[in-house]
Amino acid sequence: MTIHHAILATAGHVDHGKSALIKALTGQEPDRLPEEKARGITIDLGFAYLDLSPDDSNRSGDSFRLGIVDVPGHEDFVRNMVAGVGSVDLALITVAADDGWMPQTEEHLQILLYQGVRHAVVALTKSDLANSDGHLAELMDSIRERLIDTPFFDAPIVPTSVLSGRGLPELRSSLLQVISTCALSADLGKSRLFVDRSFVMHGIGTVVTGTLSGGSLRAGDAVTLQPGGQKARIRSLQSHHTIIETAVPGTRVALNIPDLTVHSHAHPDGVRRGDVVTLPRLGNPTLVVDVALEKSMRLAEGPTPASNPLKNAARVHCHLGSGSWPARVYFCEPRVLSPGDRAIAQLRFESSCFAFIGDRFVLRDPSERWTLAGGQILETSTRARGFRRLEHRRTIQQRADRPESVDIYIRSILEKTSAVKREGLLCQSRFSESEIMFAVNQLSEQKLILTINSWLVDSTWWETCCRDAAGIVDREHELHPEHQGLTLAALRRAMKSRLPARELFDPLTVELDRRGYHKSAGVLRNDSHRPSLPADLQRAGAALRLALRQKPWEPPSRGQLAPDSLTQKALQFLIETGEVVELNSQVVLLSASCTAIQKLVVEYLTTHGEATISQLRKTANVSRRIMVPFLERLDREGITRRDQDQRKLR
Repeated sequence: MTIHHAILATAGHVDHGKSALIKALTGQEPDRLPEEKARGITIDLGFAYLDLSPDDSNRSGDSFRLGIVDVPGHEDFVRNMVAGVGSVDLALITVAADDGWMPQTEEHLQILLYQGVRHAVVALTKSDLANSDGHLAELMDSIRERLIDTPFFDAPIVPTSVLSGRGLPELRSSLLQVISTCALSADLGKSRLFVDRSFVMHGIGTVVTGTLSGGSLRAGDAVTLQPGGQKARIRSLQSHHTIIETAVPGTRVALNIPDLTVHSHAHPDGVRRGDVVTLPRLGNPTLVVDVALEKSMRLAEGPTPASNPLKNAARVHCHLGSGSWPARVYFCEPRVLSPGDRAIAQLRFESSCFAFIGDRFVLRDPSERWTLAGGQILETSTRARGFRRLEHRRTIQQRADRPESVDIYIRSILEKTSAVKREGLLCQSRFSESEIMFAVNQLSEQKLILTINSWLVDSTWWETCCRDAAGIVDREHELHPEHQGLTLAALRRAMKSRLPARELFDPLTVELDRRGYHKSAGVLRNDSHRPSLPADLQRAGAALRLALRQKPWEPPSRGQLAPDSLTQKALQFLIETGEVVELNSQVVLLSASCTAIQKLVVEYLTTHGEATISQLRKTANVSRRIMVPFLERLDREGITRRDQDQRKLR
């Protein structure tokens, strides 16, 4: 039998019996603060757990352990309520029979919708206070009307009473039935624990508690506290008062992390509610995020801040995970967000925030009394500058239209950067590695992206790069037909601004080689290119050839051959094309002359075994001015070797 883990959060108006219902279901007291017990209301988050065993409503035979987050219903503490529903699989909405649907119930419902919660069970509490069964039926019908146009329209509505025990078995059954159909928190390999409590235990050290999502955590794991970036290591873990070695997604977890300090005046960087315990490789905090925003009509009744349009540059509190961050909201178009509207926007935080692409959030007013809007994060690596550029708006709108499409995100990244490292792609997102890999393979099969070593590149951009590089080489041939081609160093400089990374230059030259642009001695040339002297150098080239042919083995010095820049350029061309051989800075020979002299030297050494410079000079009938640099060249080429004053074949 498999035990699945999930998170359940309560929701509902103050004094509608949320905490009492949790206590009746679990036997645990979620209210932990003395003030809560004194006032009889939940002020801060409370926690419990509920084990659900298989019955007829769960044919799979699996069991579930629900980590329960009991949230406050009083309007003064809605900010605490939002901190508790950041990573929830199932909501338990309470409506008291003596009050019915109330304003805070409506706000809690809207917050659940903004946070992306899609499954719920409704408990009609205090059902013993209803006048009759007919009255209960009317209440259930009115609740159902309130749930129209929400994912909870078909949610079970169960009349309950904690005094008589009425409906508690049915409620457990309904919770089991609904949670069995949920897509529970998956292990994406991207562990994040959203901290909602931190404290110090004597002899233990710092303890943080929170809801774990995205991946597992184990004793001994190295972690990072975001957004501060502090490094630490987990000593031990507990879940629901039980020591465990591994915590899985969808569980309430307490981590003993003695490396951390608890936030205080003395330790302003210490851990506190809103921080995230995560893995070191999962990105960095940000000050700016691009988002898709929506403002519901549900909270637009009456002249309140919740019903007013949200204006450009408005100051808000962004509730994300278990924390809240002051920010300003900026719109693309239009510049306001009215009830019932959706828009692309940007949140600019006053302090760093750690977020993932795909995270959902709630915006409340600066006093944190009114829920203004909600939305989903579309980009975390963004900047305020250029936010309203047409290209950027189009990219973000594509993501907003299909927020669950991994390939849209990959393609939009490549549209902006052209190339991206495969490792770490979308690491700061809610997409799993397998989802990302599948999308990469699909895009590769469609020829939309290419994999080049450890890089993913946009196919169209890469083709343009290759054509541009080939064009640069071809232009070099046109401008300097006397050159063999373009040096790799010159091509690298020309392509520096177009390539996002130096590592892509070598693959570029490999691709050019495949297209007929070959490398040789640090030079890249088109196979079809045949070096030739331009018109203004042809006469100088002819004069050089003539001078070298007239004295093939005793040519004039280089200074005499090429006394000016024009003949120097022509001589350099003859050297580069191999028609002339450069023995040293002052001596050049025709290539045919070199071949003939080399033949004589090799024949003499083959016959005699060794020879001095003088002997070889007389054999070839050349001067010492020619023979000395010629033999040094043969030494460098490995044809001969020098042994004191003698030369031998190597």
